[in-house]
Amino acid sequence: MGLISTLVDTFEASTESPNRGTDNSSRGAYWCHDCNERIPASDIDEMKTPNCPECDNEMTLERSPSSTGCAC
Repeated sequence: MGLISTLVDTFEASTESPNRGTDNSSRGAYWCHDCNERIPASDIDEMKTPNCPECDNEMTLERSPSSTGCAC
């Protein structure tokens, strides 16, 4: 039974978890694609789009779909 329980554990671990927590405060993140800089939107108090701290270009806001919770 060790092999079967190992396989079951593997399949359970590889499935996506529908429970992503209850923290809905994430609004996404601002990205500079040239510098690969990321600033979480929750860290920005301003109403305007921030500039990149490295190159001073305007950053873009990217949000992940709420269905997956993945920001990749």
